[in-house]
Amino acid sequence: MRALIRKCCGANLLVMLLAWAGAAAAEQSMTFGDYTVHYNAFASDLLQAEVAKRYGITRSKGRGVLNVSVLKKTATGTVPVKAAVSATAANLSAQLRTINLREITEKDSVYYLGEFAVNNEETLKFTLQVTPEGGKEPYTATFEQQFFTE
Repeated sequence: MRALIRKCCGANLLVMLLAWAGAAAAEQSMTFGDYTVHYNAFASDLLQAEVAKRYGITRSKGRGVLNVSVLKKTATGTVPVKAAVSATAANLSAQLRTINLREITEKDSVYYLGEFAVNNEETLKFTLQVTPEGGKEPYTATFEQQFFTE
């Protein structure tokens, strides 16, 4: 997995992160009608230094990155859409962290990145609230991720 992320340094970050997510585990996404929310979280030290610098991400074993994107099904395929996205993460002790996300628009991609502190062997339960542009109600997606920092 680390090799895949390091190899893809010149590629579109979204494509790289989704490829890594697919290689690491089953597809991490939830579908809500015509919208599919894709998400993954990983230790930021997996990113090559050039990629981290390009996106202003701190590389560290003790830092995690959350990546979220929203795709809409259309008659001709799927297209990325902007959305209001918020995220929290809770550890097994129910300590809650709010993750500040920033929108990245690159070519034909739109995705949301956020960083957070993480401890070795810590399991975080993420809760995403996603309202696609023009939508009225948010969609809620949840997933768990364990981090190994040593």
